[in-house]
Amino acid sequence: MLITTPVGSREAVTGARWPVPEERRTVTVLFADIVGSTGLVERLDPEDVRALQQAYFGTVAAVLHRWHGVVEKYVGDAVMALFGAHGSDGFDAYRAVRAGLEIQDALDRRLPAGTRLRVRVGVATGEVLVDLAATRDGGHGAASGAVITTAARLQEHAPPGGVVLCAATRRAVAGLVEQRPLTALAVAGRAAPLDVWRVTGVARRRPDRHHGPLVGRRRELATAGDEIARAVRERRPRWISLVGPAGSGRSRLLHELVRAVSTVDGTPVRWCVARCPPFPDGELAPLADLVRGLTGLRDGQSPETVRRRLGATLDGLPAARRGAAAHALAEFLAAPADPAAAAGGAEVCRELLLDLATGQPVVVAVDDLDRAAPALNRFLHRVFAAATERSLPLAVVATHGPRWADLLPGAAGRRRRVPLPALGTVDTGRLLRHLLDRAGRPTAPAAELLPLIGGNPGAAAAYAAMLGADAEPAGVPEPVRRLVDARLDRLDGERRAVLMAVAARDVDVPAATLARMLGWPAGRAEPVLRALVDAGLLRRATTGGYAVAEPAVARVAAHRLPRAVRAEFARRLRDAEPVGATRPAAGGVTTGRATCPAGVGHRSGGGARPAPVPGAGGRTPGVTADGPTPGVAAGGGPTPGTAAGGGLTPGTVAVGGPTPGAAARAAAASGGGAAAGTGAPASRRTGSRRTGSRRTVAVHVGPADAAAGRPAGVSGGATAESSARGALPAVRAGGNRPGRAVRARLGVFPGLRDPLPGGPSRESAGRVGAVGGRPPAVGPPRPRRAGGERPVGASARAGLTLAGGVRGLAA
Repeated sequence: MLITTPVGSREAVTGARWPVPEERRTVTVLFADIVGSTGLVERLDPEDVRALQQAYFGTVAAVLHRWHGVVEKYVGDAVMALFGAHGSDGFDAYRAVRAGLEIQDALDRRLPAGTRLRVRVGVATGEVLVDLAATRDGGHGAASGAVITTAARLQEHAPPGGVVLCAATRRAVAGLVEQRPLTALAVAGRAAPLDVWRVTGVARRRPDRHHGPLVGRRRELATAGDEIARAVRERRPRWISLVGPAGSGRSRLLHELVRAVSTVDGTPVRWCVARCPPFPDGELAPLADLVRGLTGLRDGQSPETVRRRLGATLDGLPAARRGAAAHALAEFLAAPADPAAAAGGAEVCRELLLDLATGQPVVVAVDDLDRAAPALNRFLHRVFAAATERSLPLAVVATHGPRWADLLPGAAGRRRRVPLPALGTVDTGRLLRHLLDRAGRPTAPAAELLPLIGGNPGAAAAYAAMLGADAEPAGVPEPVRRLVDARLDRLDGERRAVLMAVAARDVDVPAATLARMLGWPAGRAEPVLRALVDAGLLRRATTGGYAVAEPAVARVAAHRLPRAVRAEFARRLRDAEPVGATRPAAGGVTTGRATCPAGVGHRSGGGARPAPVPGAGGRTPGVTADGPTPGVAAGGGPTPGTAAGGGLTPGTVAVGGPTPGAAARAAAASGGGAAAGTGAPASRRTGSRRTGSRRTVAVHVGPADAAAGRPAGVSGGATAESSARGALPAVRAGGNRPGRAVRARLGVFPGLRDPLPGGPSRESAGRVGAVGGRPPAVGPPRPRRAGGERPVGASARAGLTLAGGVRGLAA
């Protein structure tokens, strides 16, 4: 059975809960349940059962909250939690797995004496529809999706005390936890067995393996190397920061720096490297890995080996201090999360680094310093200050993101920030070809991937690995999507809604259009748009509109929008469009034909659209003073396609200030005295009013037009054959064909073809068929010819007119 979390009554996608009350998100779901709870309850008194339940639920909820999970529901003894439902940091799956590992240990510590509970935990990652307002503890109805069922099934088949993962979760935590495969799980309703893995513990952070040449970072490598050499030669410590977004190659550049700066002027350089994992066990836990690297220790070695290695490393310290220092470091390595042991070990580590720097140059490097706790940053500041006071040849190298700021006191002139910009097109292409060739794939797709990568080496590796694999949501690889999700969730609600609304359209979006989509008053969107441009998420187009700056961000942001929200965007734009709006033609001449409503009609070939059909009283149904709208005759009126005499049908003409007599010359040239841009015969009475540079014209429909069944606003001109038949002008090539249903699509979302709830139906525009017994007029009117003589001043092509020296195409 599909497990979902429905809501009793969900509000419409409007008003108070706007903007974007729901999102499609990739979340991690955790299910935890007690093993053998039925037999345990049978043996206990009800009061003891109550006390046990309170201790169990309180302990599990505390662990989930510590790892930023949201308890979505309690199902009997089972607990369901969501990670990444309201905000993602890129490590949602890792936090869920760490919470699952900690639940069992916490229960063993906190339950009453003599009571032991074993729990099973299942963790699955996938796409759900999230109600953002309900993502809180006990917010039943926060998420719906098949991944909830998968997590529940994994929990049922997990061993007691174990944590079991699906394939997507395993990929998300690769390298961060130790795991081993289990037998594939057969789940009812799934065609293929479910691959599962069991987590055995947290992995020790190991240096990343880098293959292939360094591409596009030679200048940054040389700059950082020069700064280290300067610190050694001048015996003045320097702080070098390698700064770039995730995936920019910070760790790879540090790896190359260690290899390149092994000596300075023939003197060996001692590198002491620490790497900060996400959510370390202790504030100073990365220092424990630095000490292991200095001493050559590995996990699982005997205490005697640890003491012997530490004693050899601390040989430079005074003999009276050496024994106590070795003991402090041993305790720190054994329990890095213990605050007392960490404080003592950090003090010994500081002394050790300064002692090493007295004999040879030392470089202290910390990878991903922005993940570390403030205590580690303070430790580095103390080492730097002490080395400066003693004039030691020491340098500190730190890698971090551009949003992280480190205020280093007393380091004026001795700090260098080395930014890692996006790779150029040539370097990105070289890297892509190398990655594809190394993976045994053809290099032809490199040109197609270039715009998606944006010069990010990590994104290049992810896209190269995705080729030939199963399609990802939004067409974006999992590592890239996690990074984009984290960037989007750092935005507040308004900015994220604006970004998603812009991403929903693959054209430049003006601020006024965006305000209509979000239902905002005029002027409210401009400050938000400017802020997103400053953040590098949007770009200002030359047309004055806005577009998403990076293709991957655009894909992920647009994919988050539910279908109902996209349909609401379409409805708002459709309702906001003026009825009978006209499009300016070439040369500034405005045509008199009305356009189809938003989301209706499909243009092909010449892109023509049907002319308006007047209803009873000679007025097109639903027409305002702004212009005609395609439609059908009103009930009780004349036959569709015929006009009732004596009515007025509005149209528009261009007002460009033609020279006196130009209209008369154009009327004579067209053989029927048509007004420029409308094709209406000059014999009809007209009334007009100015609107900007255009004029709205009311055209009197005469009896001759009604008898001919001619739509209002269409010239009386026709071919000789159609004139003999007394019918409408012939259909031009291209456009909608008679007898064929108008193609329904969302004109505000080009490329979106699936019908959406609340949007126009496929038959909502009716059928383009016979009007008055003849095909409708499609395309510009042809000028009336007299006796086969070519009209004076008319072009040889139908639809081209010359009025007042201005040439315009009525299209």
